[in-house]
This record gives sequence, structure tokens and C-alpha cells, in this order.
Amino acid sequence: MKLLVWGAGAIGGTLGAHLARAGHDVTFVDRAPEHVDAINRSGLRIEGPITEFIARAPACTPDALRGEFEHIVLAVKAQDTAEATRELATHLATNGYVVSAQNGLNELVIKEIVGDTRTMGCFVNFGADYLDPGVIQYAGRGAVVLGEIDGSITPRIHELHRTFLDFDERAIVTPNIWGFLWGKLAYGAQLFATALTNDSIADALADPSYRDVYIEIAREVMRVTRARRITPEGFNGFDPHAFAPDAERGVAERSLDEMVAFNRKSAKTHSGIWRDIAVRKRRTETDAQLGPIVALGAEAGVSTPMVSRLIALMHEVENGRRPQSHETLDVLKASLPA
Repeated sequence: MKLLVWGAGAIGGTLGAHLARAGHDVTFVDRAPEHVDAINRSGLRIEGPITEFIARAPACTPDALRGEFEHIVLAVKAQDTAEATRELATHLATNGYVVSAQNGLNELVIKEIVGDTRTMGCFVNFGADYLDPGVIQYAGRGAVVLGEIDGSITPRIHELHRTFLDFDERAIVTPNIWGFLWGKLAYGAQLFATALTNDSIADALADPSYRDVYIEIAREVMRVTRARRITPEGFNGFDPHAFAPDAERGVAERSLDEMVAFNRKSAKTHSGIWRDIAVRKRRTETDAQLGPIVALGAEAGVSTPMVSRLIALMHEVENGRRPQSHETLDVLKASLPA
């Protein structure tokens, strides 16, 4: 398959490098010139512990790209989705599509720009980090799911699935991609809360002092999911039904235990959210990922006070007004309903 991977960071770089190694015709686009130069000069190096290799594929910045592509994998940060989609639209073939390998409900943004029929859903939960120009760490395997946004099972989704199997032989096709995306929203909201501290994902989710926080945040997202008449899907230890408003506490505890066990197996100890603040010193996907939960919840008549407070705290941490600490997480904990 001939693919354009727009965004050669942790997710796009890992996917694209594996597909290039498998013989697919991959072209990378990235807005960081030093990353592009490193890929063109020495290849894109994938480091362990899963595997180690160097993939050779051409790379360029958006302004230097030429030609049309039927298959475009979009893997930029959620807040950059609209800008990237408008840029890539001029390179998208009439019968082509954009598949969103991102966190959040970015398919809603993409389809407003290129149309429903040229938008494909994708859910990924593997661990990866951008380390240096031309270097990505593939740290832990996780769910990979593809689906048409209208729930249909089409020849093109099967074709893309066969290609993604060259990355992970456990990749699947689903008629309910929105269920996976909303499940990831709930898990993602929990990860944002862990990023208020310097704890690893596993240590944070295992800490009994804050389990009420992680449970209530996921419950808020599941309330919105239910109100939107979406059936959430589980993955890698996250059980959406464990965080249903009427679920027993013990069921939620077991799901958290399974998520802890899953994350203990990954070399990626901290979330990309934490890394954006602590290592890369840049803005996070807070508004792009958590904002729609609040907005769509309000539209459906569901309040989301914990998620709203989490958004405010994330901005305070990003702006240096609060540290990444348990004290900051305690402020969120104080917002728990009585």
C-alpha cells in the first residue's frame, strides 16, 4: 500500500516505520525540520524493548510535499488536527481517505473538512515516545482497532486492516469505532489526572489514596457516553462497564488493577501528557481531548465537574502556576462529589 503518514512522532513514526519495513510505500510528513532531516539522512530508528531496526522512507515538511495519496494516516497532536487536515486535503485523492491514528474525537474535526466518506476511524493504545530527531521508542504493545465512522464494514477497511497487520498481527476491525474512541476518552481522562503528579501511570492508578478520583473521572465520561447513545468498548484492562454510574466499586477496582498490570509491562512508564509538560515543555492535548467531553456532555444535559476541574488544573500546571505533585492532585480530589 502507498501511504502518507502525516506526523512522524511517537504514533505515526512507529506505525510508518513498521509498514515501511514490511515493504509498503511510506512517505512521512512532519513539521519539525530536524526530524525530517534525520529521517532522510539516517532513516527512522525504532528502539526497543519490543524491536529495534532502522526504516528507510522519504520524509518532508508540509510545504515541500508534492503529489496525491489515497491513504493518509494522520498522527499529529489532537489540537493540530484541523490545521493538518486542511494542509493535507490538497494531497488527498478524490477516492482517498484520512485515517486518524490519534487520541480524542478527531474524526469529528476531520470529517468537517474532507467529508464523512473520506474519513476513517482508528484507535491505538500502544506505547511509544519520540526520543530525538530520527529516533522513536516503541515501548509496549496495545490495542489497534480500525473502523468506518458510519459502522459499515467495507472493502477498503479490510484492505487497510491487512496493511495494519504488518504492524500488529492482533489489529482488528470493528463496526463500533466510536465505542473504542469514547472508551479511550475515559481512560485518557484518567491519564491526564495521573499527569498532575510525577508518578508513573501504574503507580498512580495503584495508589489507593486517589482511586476515587480516577473512578469518578471515568464515570463522568461514561455518563456522557451513555447520554450520547454510544456503547463503549474495553481494551487493555480498561472495562467501561466497570465505570458505569451503577457499577459496584469492586468492579471498578478490578479494572484499575488490570490497567496497572498492563502498564507495568510497558517500558513507557509515563503518559505522553506527562512527557509534554515535564520533558518537552509544550502544551498538552487538554482542550482537544477533554474539552469535547464537557461540550458534548452539556449538549446532552450531563454535567462534568471533575473533568472541567481537571482541565483548569492542567492549564495551571502547563503555565507553571502549579507543580506536578500530589498536592495538585489533592485539589482535584477535593472536587469529588460528597
